[in-house]
Amino acid sequence: MHLCRRGSPATETGESSCHPFRHCFGGPPNSAKTIVRLSHLYQSPPIPREGLLDPAALYHRAKSRDNRDSDGNGHAPRRQSAESIRTGPVVDDYANLQGDSLLKRTLGLQNHRYAKYIGPTDEHDFALLDLRLYDDLRGESPADQGSFRKVGPNEFFHQYADADSPNHAREVEELDNIERIVAPHGEALIRLYFRIVHPSFPILHKKVYLEKYGRTHREFSPPLLAAVYLLALNWWSYSSELAKLPKPDVVELEDIAYRTLQDVSHRAKLSTVQAGLLLLQRPGSNQAWQLTSQLVAIGQDLGLHLDCSNWRIPTWEKGLRKRLAWALFLQDAWSALIYGRPPHICSSNWAVQPVISSDFPESAADEDGEEGSTEVEKGRTLFSAMITLTKMLSEVLEGLYSLRAEMEVKSAYDTTKAILERAKPIQLKLRSWYAEMPEALRMDATRVGKLSSVGYLHLAYFATEITLHRRILRSLSHNTDPYMIQICRSAAKARLISAMDFFNRLKPEHLQSFWYFASKFNFALIGTFAGLCFVTSVSQEEAEFYQRRLQEYRWTLRVSNKSAEFLEIASGILESAVGSLLKAADSIDSRRLSFPMLQPQPEDDIAMDSFFPGTDDAFYDTPMEA
Repeated sequence: MHLCRRGSPATETGESSCHPFRHCFGGPPNSAKTIVRLSHLYQSPPIPREGLLDPAALYHRAKSRDNRDSDGNGHAPRRQSAESIRTGPVVDDYANLQGDSLLKRTLGLQNHRYAKYIGPTDEHDFALLDLRLYDDLRGESPADQGSFRKVGPNEFFHQYADADSPNHAREVEELDNIERIVAPHGEALIRLYFRIVHPSFPILHKKVYLEKYGRTHREFSPPLLAAVYLLALNWWSYSSELAKLPKPDVVELEDIAYRTLQDVSHRAKLSTVQAGLLLLQRPGSNQAWQLTSQLVAIGQDLGLHLDCSNWRIPTWEKGLRKRLAWALFLQDAWSALIYGRPPHICSSNWAVQPVISSDFPESAADEDGEEGSTEVEKGRTLFSAMITLTKMLSEVLEGLYSLRAEMEVKSAYDTTKAILERAKPIQLKLRSWYAEMPEALRMDATRVGKLSSVGYLHLAYFATEITLHRRILRSLSHNTDPYMIQICRSAAKARLISAMDFFNRLKPEHLQSFWYFASKFNFALIGTFAGLCFVTSVSQEEAEFYQRRLQEYRWTLRVSNKSAEFLEIASGILESAVGSLLKAADSIDSRRLSFPMLQPQPEDDIAMDSFFPGTDDAFYDTPMEA
């Protein structure tokens, strides 16, 4: 059974952050002997017909649209005329640009043309392509359509003109519309983005972006320009020059961003993936999984799954490609967890090298000194650590949740033992990763006047641990050895308490920073795991403990959601998942099945304990008291 969740956020400013979405967390174990069936005890709340939004979300969306032509006081905002934005010509080919430019040899961000990777089974065989004559300067060779570009011994791209793709003719008009919406605050919003978002999510190249904007906004891909503005608008009050001014129309900006993203997908560049990933950091949409799938496919078209270390492209683009590829990997893995889908990216077709310090062009010297900024070097370390953690999440999904894993576990004589044998090596890796975490990424490593995004990393760690133990709990049944049940449930309890205590330790400098898109779901996952522990309890006392902790967590999340918009979304998701469960608690208690008396733990038996190397208190950054 699945417990459905549905979120519908809306901000106090009236921004249209309440996109419809429905998700499902995996429910409790299927074994009738393990838990009481819940489907007859409560039903999920009915889904509103109007766009799958609840009444509060519908009200806020209507209010947002009613106010889109107002400054918040009922007055029409000052509209910018066409003359108030730059309307100069756009560079046709960066190779012909006069003076210094980082973009002259770019493959993935060229203006007016896009490049598609030619794969090993394409009709253009590598051996035939290699016989062509290539320009020594650009590495290009004319083709019937566009041109071929050779960047490595067996790496070729087919380049096409943007003009041949649908809707290209209106691109400049779309860019001008975007710039008018935010004018005259475009430059201030870009500074805000690179101060707060970029250090912790470095999927752009700051100098390249600023170089292009310094000439004209018309050099950008429309959805990328809009996406940068949209994310920056979340921290509008953190700019001294913007805080007291009316915010631009978020609804209109978002509409243009999503519409033009589909336009540019026909002429995809690195900027297409960048725009999509940034938009996915916005409050949830019911199309998030589909968009993620589309971005992975576009990334493969761009060759992001390949090792570009020795390609004949600018050094800065190699670093950008690696960071962007790993960001796509993160998006795919965490989306797979959230939506309960198989990941698209697999290790057998992934040649991207690990990121190193030289792949990050900014340093502490580039850090913005203004209060409320994010530390650049900490952000670099954070992004790298998130990649490592996500690799372990991928192992959990592959080893414990894939269809092949399910079939192999079902065929095992002892299901729980088979699960534990798969979980143990991943658990050891998680323990080592957490123990060796750099001091800069600890929760208490904050600086006065600086925002810190390390919270999303710690939350992701707890979500990974919970996902691992969630599968173990599902495998338990009356046939499982009572001592094994005790060990497994004690380990699950320790993880749950640590995750809840982590939430209580968050400070304003954590909550007001950039949080990775999965965070709102991961906060809800903690509550869902508490619900799973509750309905699989082996005694009335244990059930009451989990019921009490779940109620406390729900309350804390609810009263904290005004501190950050994503917490409001998390609260809505959790309420949809477990709200009816708690209302039916009395019925569940009266019908609970009893396990046999649990055996005491032998003092000299360490075999079982070895399956859970991280149950000791020293492993955690938070106390383990029950």
